[in-house]
Amino acid sequence: MEKKSVKSYDFPPDPSRSDIGFEGVSAGISQDSQSASSEKLIKERGNWGNPVEFILSCMNFAIGLGNVWRYPYLAYRNGGGAFLIPYLLAAVFIGLPVFFAELVIGQYSGLAPIKAFSFLAPFFRGLGYCTLMVITFIEIYYFVIVGWVFYYFYISLFPSLIWGTCGNDWNSPNCYNLIADIACQEANEGTRFDQIFYQDRCQTIEEICLPMNLYPVDSSGCLNGTEFTPLNRIIHRVLSSEEFFYEHVLGIGDATWYNWGYPQWQNVISLFVAWMLCALAVLKGVKSVGKIVYFTATFPYFILTAILIRAVTLPGYYDGIMFYITPDWNKLLSPGVWGDASSQIFYSFSLALGSLITLASYNKFSNNCHFDATIVSFINYLTAFYNGFAVFAILGFLAHEMKTDVSEVASSGPGLSFITFPEAILLMPAPQVWAILFFFMMIILGLGSTFAGVQMIITSIIDQWPHLRKVEWKVAIGVCLSGFILGIPMTCHGGIYLFTLMEWHTASWAILLIGFAEVVILSWVNGMKNTLGWISDMGMKLWTFVQYYWRSVWVVITPIYTVSVFIFILTGIEPTQFRGYIFPVWADVLGWMFGLSTLLPFIIFAIIEVIKSRDINYLFKPTENWGPAEVDGRRIDRALLT
Repeated sequence: MEKKSVKSYDFPPDPSRSDIGFEGVSAGISQDSQSASSEKLIKERGNWGNPVEFILSCMNFAIGLGNVWRYPYLAYRNGGGAFLIPYLLAAVFIGLPVFFAELVIGQYSGLAPIKAFSFLAPFFRGLGYCTLMVITFIEIYYFVIVGWVFYYFYISLFPSLIWGTCGNDWNSPNCYNLIADIACQEANEGTRFDQIFYQDRCQTIEEICLPMNLYPVDSSGCLNGTEFTPLNRIIHRVLSSEEFFYEHVLGIGDATWYNWGYPQWQNVISLFVAWMLCALAVLKGVKSVGKIVYFTATFPYFILTAILIRAVTLPGYYDGIMFYITPDWNKLLSPGVWGDASSQIFYSFSLALGSLITLASYNKFSNNCHFDATIVSFINYLTAFYNGFAVFAILGFLAHEMKTDVSEVASSGPGLSFITFPEAILLMPAPQVWAILFFFMMIILGLGSTFAGVQMIITSIIDQWPHLRKVEWKVAIGVCLSGFILGIPMTCHGGIYLFTLMEWHTASWAILLIGFAEVVILSWVNGMKNTLGWISDMGMKLWTFVQYYWRSVWVVITPIYTVSVFIFILTGIEPTQFRGYIFPVWADVLGWMFGLSTLLPFIIFAIIEVIKSRDINYLFKPTENWGPAEVDGRRIDRALLT
C-alpha cells in the first residue's frame, strides 16, 4: 500500500537534517513503533475519555480560584469599573489568541511544553522550561491559598463561625461584628441615642461623639460646629472577618522581613492535606482527572448564584454594584490597572504556564480545539464578571452597615474574598451549612485549578525521561511532597510577604513575555501558512474571515499588545508593599530574581543552541522530530523521540 504523503507547507529543505513531515517520523521511531496500533500508543500516555472531559478540565483549571479569589481583589484595588475595560481588551487580544495557540501546539504534537518547543524551533527550546518554572512557582504559593481554604472549611464544622465574632485573642478593640451591629441598630429612630456596635459593645452616638467635643446627630455621624462629619471619619472599625484572616489565619501581627516568625500548625496541616488530596487525584493519570471535573467544573456556579441572590436582597448592594461597573477614567492612566488586568487574564485563562499545552496533548488528534478555545475563553470571562457582582454587592452592603464608602470597607489584597464571602455567609439562613458548602466549593475550585498544573509538571518529567512512565505514581508523590516542603515558609507569620513577591513577579510581567514568545513562534517563526495548515490537518475548517482574525491577532495585535503592556508596567514600578508595610530593597530584588528566573532558561538554551548550530536558519525551523501526533490513523508518541 502506498504511503500517504504529507503536506510540505513552506519550509525550505535543510541539508543538515531530514525533510519535515510525516516521513521524518521514521528517523526517530522504529518500524515496530510505526506499525503499532493507535490504541496501544494512546494507552501508554493516556488521553481524555471524550472531548467534554477536556473542555471541563480547561474550565476547571482556568475558572478556579483565579476568578473567585484573585479577580475580585484586583478589581477592587483598581477602582472596580476602571478595571473592566482593560480586562475585556486583554481577554480579546491576549486571552483567546494565546489560549488557542497553546491548544494547537499541544494537540498537534501530543507533547508537553518542554519537548514541544524543543522540536518546534530549537532556538525556543528553553521556552518549555520557562513555563515549567512559572507553573512550579505558582503551584507552590497557590497551594498555600488552598490550605487557607481547608482551614476555613475546618472552622465551618463548628457550631460558631468564629470569623464573625469579636473578643478573640486576635481581635483589636476596633473589631466590627456585623451581626451584633445589626442587633444594636434594631431600635434606632434617627436620634442622638441611636446605637452602633463599637469596641465590643453597643454604644450610643452620644457616647461616641461627646468625648470628642462633637455634637451627636444619629448613627450616620456628628456635627463639628455646623459641619457634619460622617461616622467613618470619626471612628475606625475593622471587619471581624478581616482580622480573622490577617491576624489569625495568617498571623501577621508585627511580622516583617526581619521578624519572620515560625510555621503555624494549622497552616502546615492544611497545606499538607491539600497536597495529599492533589496527589491522590492525579495518581491515576489524566483519566482520573477527567472523571473528577464533571463535578468540580459545574458545582461552583450553584453556590455563587445562591450567594449572589442573597447579596442583592441586602441594603446597599446597589452602591457596590455601581462601584463595580462604573469606571473611573483617571484610573486608566495608571500602568498598574493595565498590568493587573493583563496579568489576571494570563492567570485566570492559565496562559503561558504550559498546562493548557499539556491538557491538549491528551486530546484526540481530530478534536475541534478551536471550538474549545472559544467556548472556554468566553465562559472564563463571564465567570469572572459574574463573580464580581456577588463580591461587590456584598461590599456595598458592608459599606452601608459600616457607614463608609465601598472603597474603604476592607483593605484590598489577597484576602478580600476571604473577607466578603464569609461576611455574606453569616447572613444566610443556616449559615453553618452554607459555610460548609461554600468552602467545599472553594476546595473544589482550588484543587481543580491545581490538577492541570501538577499534571503538567509530572508529564514534563515523564516526557523528558520516558522510562519513568512505569513508575508515574512515584513521580507524582515526589512532585507533591516537594511542593509541600517548598510551601512551608509561606505558612510562617511573615509568609504572606514571600507570597506577595512570588504572586506578583511570577504571574504578571514575566508571563507576558512568555505569552508573547508563544504567539511569535506560530505566527512569525513557523509562519501562518504552516500554522493554519496544521489546524486544517487536525480536521478544523476555519471560515475565511475567521482565518483573517487569527492572522491579525497572532501576527500583529497580540504581540504588540503584550509588549506594550509590559513596557507600561515597567514605567510604573514602585517598591512592593503589603497593607502599608514597604518591603526592604533586598526583598524587592529577591522578587525580581523570581521573575527573571522564569525567563532564564530561554536565554541559556538559546545561547547553547546558537553555539551548537552550524546553520542559524535551522534554529528557527521545526526539527525532524516535530510532527503530528497521529500519522495515517496511527498515534505517535513523540515524547519517545530524542
